[in-house]
Amino acid sequence: MTGPRSAVRRTARSRARSAVIAAFVVLAATVPVAAGATGTQEIDAALPYVCLFPSGEQSATVRVAAGLPERVAAGEPIEPSGVSTTVELPEPAVADLAALGAAGVRAATRLTVGVTQGEATAEAVWRGGTEPTALPATGPLELTATGDVPSVTGQGSGELTMTAGGFALDLALTTADGTATDPASVTVECALAEDAPNGGRLAGVQVGTGEDGGGTRTPGDDATSAAPSATGTPGQPAPDTPGDGPADRQGERAPKAGEPAPGGATAERTAPTCKYDDKYPAGPMSLNAYITGYSNVNKLDGAALVPPFCTLITQGEPQFEFFPDFSGATITQHSTADLWYQQRKQTPPFEGTFLTFDFTPTTATMVLEQTGPMTIDSHGTTDFAFTSTDTYVRAPIVLRVTSLEVNGTPLDVGTKCRTRASLASEDPEPEKYPGDHLVLHGRGEQVTGQPATGYLLLSGGPLTGEVDIPAFTGCVTADGENLDRLLTASVSGPGNYVKMIQGQACFVSADVLNPDECTEDGQPKKVPVAER
Repeated sequence: MTGPRSAVRRTARSRARSAVIAAFVVLAATVPVAAGATGTQEIDAALPYVCLFPSGEQSATVRVAAGLPERVAAGEPIEPSGVSTTVELPEPAVADLAALGAAGVRAATRLTVGVTQGEATAEAVWRGGTEPTALPATGPLELTATGDVPSVTGQGSGELTMTAGGFALDLALTTADGTATDPASVTVECALAEDAPNGGRLAGVQVGTGEDGGGTRTPGDDATSAAPSATGTPGQPAPDTPGDGPADRQGERAPKAGEPAPGGATAERTAPTCKYDDKYPAGPMSLNAYITGYSNVNKLDGAALVPPFCTLITQGEPQFEFFPDFSGATITQHSTADLWYQQRKQTPPFEGTFLTFDFTPTTATMVLEQTGPMTIDSHGTTDFAFTSTDTYVRAPIVLRVTSLEVNGTPLDVGTKCRTRASLASEDPEPEKYPGDHLVLHGRGEQVTGQPATGYLLLSGGPLTGEVDIPAFTGCVTADGENLDRLLTASVSGPGNYVKMIQGQACFVSADVLNPDECTEDGQPKKVPVAER
């Protein structure tokens, strides 16, 4: 795990109840103060990296751009602005992608940034996403990713430095007709080259307001014993908030592991491994959670049970905008997530059995594969007494069929049988979120001091929506028989209702894992049970 350690969590310990309510209570009780920054410095660093592509190692240049304050007061968050990472893939790397059948690519990027103040160190992960981009016929490919990144808070006085570390790209590939390639995505890991200028140093920010300009420790400061912290992280309840003491945790209202499932089965630890690792390192705002549920298939007059699967979540910082008369405020939060199974962005294989043509039992083994960035956006309002929040989860996902059995007889579908495009839902903001993707909605409500109901990112709850299942492609037997039309006629179509249940999230970046939320090795303790 690469998240910050014990001294990194001063702000983290101030939030535990919900990503919305607790953060608002903290802000509402705070008198606004003037910003401590005296100026802004612009980062524009072109760094050499060595990336591992399918054909082998290739050199690539990553340009990091951002704005940072030159100086802040001790304890004041350092908030990067205008962050972008631009990577130039050399022509041989582009040829590798084209060899997989790709004509277009969309990238999600992860830049590990080392944060140092005195002897204390921490790490943050700057994540971004690109727009869909066509592969050039010849020459290199330039991809520019943007996104929100966590703020960092220095503890005590002294220079805080930021240094670029490992870089990774998750490339979602599409063919010329817009369908996913096989595989649907490729992950490219990159290491900073040994000859990187200044060892990859991006910037230094002076923390503190002493006569020396903040660069020298003053009596009482302890810059070496407290690591820089990332703000906005859930932890323990804020001081002076209602219900201090043993937390009245929202997780207790989420579906519990071991509850009876349909047919008398239980979900007690039947879920796959769900933890961060070297392939997907945790950052200062990292959560993980299990999700399970049912998806209707209208044409087959049935529903497929999707067993518990893992999601890795990077929680965003809640943003508040007060009403002019201060009678309340709006609250927004943007987070990102990925499906994660055996180091791939997908669910584990699962089975569904239906009566095809109303009389033939058919069992399909399926996998849901993520093909692009997955986002979680929450929008809420509060009048200080009552808060309501609507959350929308958006995920580009294709359905792959790996095997088929009709009336007890296996039917070969080949290795590339999948929906032609992503499962598609009607989006409430189509101009802001174009393209085909699954949309799930959850609503949470809370009276101050009372348990919340419905869905919240930390405590989980029900997420519902409707999806269109696209036509199938690539379903060809070893004998050359094409089954695309058969599966399309049997399964594809609009208006398929989906109900997913997210369990209580585990905040894996805490100093000490909450035993009510997490197992000892940093996995979600709560395994939800599907509900119809």
